Formats: sequence, C-alpha cells, structure tokens
Amino acid sequence: MKKIEAIIKPFKLDDVVEALSEIGVEGVSVTEIRGFGRQKGRTEIYKGAEYVVDFLPKTKLEIVVQDVLVDQAVDAIVRAAKTGKIGDGKIFVTDIERVVRIRTGEENDEAL
Repeated sequence: MKKIEAIIKPFKLDDVVEALSEIGVEGVSVTEIRGFGRQKGRTEIYKGAEYVVDFLPKTKLEIVVQDVLVDQAVDAIVRAAKTGKIGDGKIFVTDIERVVRIRTGEENDEAL
C-alpha cells in the first residue's frame, strides 16, 4: 500500500476527485493549506502599495491505495491538476506499513 499526498491549486480539487473516482479510488482526505514553492509567493498591489503574499492557498489531498493503483492515481492527479503554470503543485508517494479500520478491526487491504 502507498500513501499519495498531492498539493494542488484549490480550483482543481473537483477535477482531481472526479479523475480519481473514475479509476476506482474510493477515499480521499482533503485539507486547505497555505504554502509556497520555488515561486516564493506573489506580489500584489493594494491601495497603491505593493506587498508580497508569501503563503498561497493550496489544497492537500491524502489518498491510500493498493500498489497496483499508484501509477494510475498519480497519472490521474497530474492530468486533472495540471494548468501548465507555476504553482501547479507536487505529489509525494510513501509506503504504508499498516492500516486498521477502527469500526471493524479489519487490517491492510481489507481496511481500504
């Protein structure tokens, strides 16, 4: 099993969730976050004064999938979240050692 964490632009959330649904991903956790990457935020002008916005709004998705779905899930996220502009986001894939469904006690693949 793998955990996929994707940081995307907020307005792409619905497209990404739909793309994941189409390949059979059943569970997604979503968190509203703020951050920056190489672009280091952006400069804005308000009432004639220029200021830097360091932390941009982003959306973080967390998904746990069986190993066979990892490449499909990553591809679906890239396809749905890509705008071609700076700040499209990042995807991180890590190993999951154990999953337990609290309600039933089922573990690992059965708990997904």
